[in-house]
Amino acid sequence: MFKGRHFDRSVILLCVRWYLTYNLSLRDLEEMMAERGLNVDHSTVHRWVVHFSPQLLERFNRHKRSVGSKWHMDETYIEVRGQWTYLYRAIDGVGDTVEFLFSENRDLLAAKRFFRKAFARHGRPERIVIDGSQTNHEAIISCDAENRLRDRSRRSLKPIRIRRSRYLNNRIEQDHRRIKRRIRSMLGFKSMASAEIILSGIEMVHMMRKRQARFARNPRPSIAEQFDILTA
Repeated sequence: MFKGRHFDRSVILLCVRWYLTYNLSLRDLEEMMAERGLNVDHSTVHRWVVHFSPQLLERFNRHKRSVGSKWHMDETYIEVRGQWTYLYRAIDGVGDTVEFLFSENRDLLAAKRFFRKAFARHGRPERIVIDGSQTNHEAIISCDAENRLRDRSRRSLKPIRIRRSRYLNNRIEQDHRRIKRRIRSMLGFKSMASAEIILSGIEMVHMMRKRQARFARNPRPSIAEQFDILTA
């Protein structure tokens, strides 16, 4: 994973972890490394984050434990190059992250992409709580029908129950805040590609905080320990 890198694995992991976890800018990390006698340019840190975040998330997902059957789904705004884009997210009944999807548009196609991704990875839930969005409502019905048609178990599958309630969906709106708090200090993303990758890394750290991964030798690892396990 770190073969051919000029800097030691511990330095790279430290910079990537601190950037995804704390409200630090790339230049903050450049200065912090300089205090430790390391000449690390802020653009190098950015390249490390973009390169290693997808690999870390892929490894994290192998350890991710199952989610519940009752989901809360919503989308939130993300600024990229001065334009609003959208991050679709879902959590289960205990607050664990189910799935997320970054999209340039907020429409039926994007909502379907999100639910197809969530169903493919976690199966069909019993119930999904959404706000008043008619688009999300239609996407659930459509993707649920597709999923049931493809089912070959010959079971009689009940349609997913959809609950439309702004009050009940406060839970995921509160969960958005942790993600938005980290993004705010970045002062906006410069490209869709880097935004998607960095957001995936931030979501991974958020799941680490919730201890959503199972590690056989350490049932309650810190975020630093989880990074070490994933790159061992």
